[in-house]
Parts: sequence; C-alpha cells; structure tokens
Amino acid sequence: MSGSVRVAVIGSGPAGLYAADELTKHDAVSVDVIDRLPCPYGLLRYGVAPDHLKMKSLEITLRKILQRPGVRFLGGIELGSGISAAELREYYDAVVYATGSSVDRRLSIPGEDLPGSFSATEFVAWYCGHPDAAVDAFTLTARSAVVVGVGNVAVDVTRILAKTARELDVTDMPDHVLEVLDKSTVRDIYMVGRRGPAQAKFTTKELRELGELAHADVVVDPAELVLDQAGKELVENNKAIRRNVETLQEWSTRPQQGRARRIHLRFLLSPVAVLGTGRVEAVRCERNDLDGSGSVIGTGKAETLPAQLLLRSVGYRGLPLPGIPFDERSGVIPNVAGRVQRNGSAGTGEYVVGWIKRGPTGVIGTNRGDAKETVEQLLHDLDALPRAPYRDPDAIIERLNERGVGVVNWAGWEAIDAAELALGVAAGRTRIKIADRAALLIAAANALRG
Repeated sequence: MSGSVRVAVIGSGPAGLYAADELTKHDAVSVDVIDRLPCPYGLLRYGVAPDHLKMKSLEITLRKILQRPGVRFLGGIELGSGISAAELREYYDAVVYATGSSVDRRLSIPGEDLPGSFSATEFVAWYCGHPDAAVDAFTLTARSAVVVGVGNVAVDVTRILAKTARELDVTDMPDHVLEVLDKSTVRDIYMVGRRGPAQAKFTTKELRELGELAHADVVVDPAELVLDQAGKELVENNKAIRRNVETLQEWSTRPQQGRARRIHLRFLLSPVAVLGTGRVEAVRCERNDLDGSGSVIGTGKAETLPAQLLLRSVGYRGLPLPGIPFDERSGVIPNVAGRVQRNGSAGTGEYVVGWIKRGPTGVIGTNRGDAKETVEQLLHDLDALPRAPYRDPDAIIERLNERGVGVVNWAGWEAIDAAELALGVAAGRTRIKIADRAALLIAAANALRG
C-alpha cells in the first residue's frame, strides 16, 4: 500500500467509508478499513430496509472507495477481542472510530421485557440477514403488532410487517425471513407516537410509501391530527412537515379498501405498560394533550392496544468501545469536531465520525460532511502524529493470524458477494443474502482456495 501515514478506520459503514474517501484524496495517506463483520457497508447492508433498492444502490459508490489502491478492507476483526485500541496504535499513526449507534433506547415501562417485546434494531437485523441475529428470532404468529415510534425506522418495520413475501422476493432477504413473512398472521399494525403529527420524525417519502402498499389500508383518526400553536408554526415554516401533515390529513378521509392488513397511525399516545401473562398481550397507553409548545401533557385517560408483538423504536445510542472514552449520558465518544477527548482534552491520533461522534441524527448523506470535518482535523495534525513502530502493512495481519483471528480481506468479501449472487440466480432472484456467520466465512475462504 502507498502512503507514508497509515490510518485505521474502525467500521465500514457509510460514515467510515466517507472518512476513508476524504483521507485517500491525499497521496500521503493509506487506510485500512476494519470491521468486526466479514462483510462491509455496515448500516447500508444491515440497516437499510431490503426493499429500499435505490438507497441500497449507494453500495456502488462505497465499493469504489474500498477498491482504491490506498484502501484495504480487513473484516472479521473485533476491537477489544481481536485486537485492543492500544495495540492499534502500534500499527497505525491514527485511528478513526466509526462504529455507529447500534443499541435501541428503552421505554422503561413495566412489562417491557416480556417475550414478544423486541427492539426495532433486533427486527431490522433479522430481516436484513445480520449474522448476529438468530434465524428463528421471529415467528410473526401475532395478529396485532404495536410499533412504538414515528421515525423512519418505525416506518420501515411497519412497512415490512405489512408487505407479503411475494412483494419482497425481489430483494436480497434471506430465505428464512421470506418463509416467516409468508406465514405471517399479522393483520393490524399500530404505529404509535406520543406527540402530534407535526413532531413526527419520519420523512414524507417514507411516510407516503405506507399509503402505496397493495395489501394494507392506512387508518388515521382525524381527531389525532390536531395542531397546537407550535405545530401550526412548524407546518407553516417547514415544507417537509407540512407535506407530512397534509398526507396524514388526506389519509384520514380516504375510504378503506378492505385489504388484508391495516396500518393504524396513532398520535398523542404514550405507552405506560406492556400487559400479558407470560408474553405480550397488549400495550396500555396514556392519552396526551398538546401543551402549545410542541410537548405533551398526560391526561390520565388510558387506551389499551391489542398486541402480541411489540417493536420499540424510540431512538438509538452508541456502545462503549474497550479502551475508548465514552459519554454514557449522550451515548457518544466525547470529541471536539471529531478529535477524541481523553480526560477532558482533545489530543491527536484518535478521531471519530458518524453517529458515535454526533448521536443518531441525519440521514446517510449527512455522514459525508461529518467525515470531512473530522478528516480536516486529522490532516491538520499530520505533522504532530507520532509514527507507529510497525510500518509493514502486513504486520497486523500476521499478529491476528497468530491469535487465530480469521481476517477477511477484499478478495474474501468478493467471494461472499459472488456466493450470494449465485444463490440468487439459482432461485430466480437477483441476490440472496447469507445470514449465517460460519457460511460467510466458508464463502470467504473459497477466495484463498481459488
């Protein structure tokens, strides 16, 4: 690899790859993109809904970054078990952390841990074929499901629950997911937000997709679309919010078509307890009133929604990395413009990008500007960076091999990619994602044998 400055980017999702992109615009820098999984692309592969084909096509752009002469992909390496943060500094002059926000925030209500209650992240990981998700994690034998949250992830899981397996077999969903969806007994899906429609976080494009589903009616109560002064100001001043509210108002008067499934978009409801004997049977909510400032006040009036499945989507936070500072309150690595802070001051050599830097805000494209800000700090520090003692790019691979860590290189990923495409061709589909970690590693190993 070329370049006199060696940088490790920990995480191969969009944030990490945008950082690699910015870094390798400079001939003096070479980058190893390190991921704990054998496959690259992070959230794009394992978080974006499989039926969002246009968004997933961003992989073409990210792939070009990983194919640059100054970039190397090293998969199957977990920070803290495969190698420590301190050891990384023996091989790299700088490290950029790009591990995202992978944990759902909790509702903190009674019954939240009953069987049948899951985080949205668990459901997304399962239907995206994440190797950490158990094949049999979901059965979808529920008749009613409650999705708590009104952001884009909540819309995604609601849409997947409302679609048929036949509608989704054009995607790369694993076969075991399609089989469960084909047998799904879910008929009613309640998407619940504690505030009003003007405060919902979903984008209009995502929202409107719910109204275009062939096998699901959308049910909206016009009484829940009331706006307080703060909501009226948002509608007046924000085009996206105005389009959201107008879409919901249109749906509230649209006749139902008697389709097999119903999506109930509910507002001004706060879940206060999950009910059930042995597993989820219902969700008790408190009715809210708007307070004029955009927040709500509980009325004390209760409403119970039937549910045998609960999916929680009320925000995300990062996980601490071994040996790296972490702000438990905000769920991010403390930093100043991307420079990691240790003991209250920002030093050189450690940097952070993406959600683990700023929290779970923005869309995938937001990470490009975010990465540029961080890389500017790193490049400013180049002359001050102490050089890592091991300069041979293969030295880290040799150490990992000695420890029995199976490193998956770019050729290994390409072998996985080819195997998934071959599975798709055999089934008359474009691609079928391999979800089993052992099967992924076997596919990667074929690159060595070939």
